Amino acid sequence: MSATLVWRAVALSLLLCALLVTTGIAQSGSTPSTTTTCNLEDGRQVYLRYNPVPTNKEKISNGKPMTPGGMPMTLFTEAQLTLGTSTIPIGAYTVYPIPARDHWTLAVNKNVTPGATYDEKHDIARAPMETAQVAEPSDALEVAFAHVGNRCTLRVYIGKTASFADFTAK
Repeated sequence: MSATLVWRAVALSLLLCALLVTTGIAQSGSTPSTTTTCNLEDGRQVYLRYNPVPTNKEKISNGKPMTPGGMPMTLFTEAQLTLGTSTIPIGAYTVYPIPARDHWTLAVNKNVTPGATYDEKHDIARAPMETAQVAEPSDALEVAFAHVGNRCTLRVYIGKTASFADFTAK
């Protein structure tokens, strides 16, 4: 009888895993994610996963958090960081660029639950982003880090807009 219970548990586990994988694929849609990395001088890394959606398929709404392809960007950090005046502990977080007409804001949120909607109450850091217009528009969302010393500058390009925010490693 115990062998039967074990096999039922194994079968249930396999079904549950398949459901979770299927749910993850359905949530991420057909857009594959991309990762950009900032390698600190001491070997620690800061990296961000995002969906590089085409600019003609992504609607940018002023004051609304950006979720490319319906999914927030995900920040993973092996170093304690600062963004503006806030401290970000080692861990995983969701990142929401929030566009506005003449400036953007970057929100780092502790809620990493798949499928969760943005809730400002879960923000652990929020800072203004430097914003500029570029001559050549990008065809898809591009995100990159520029690394100088202990600073990783997050660069977000979409259409003709470029926005930047500095993360500083402690």
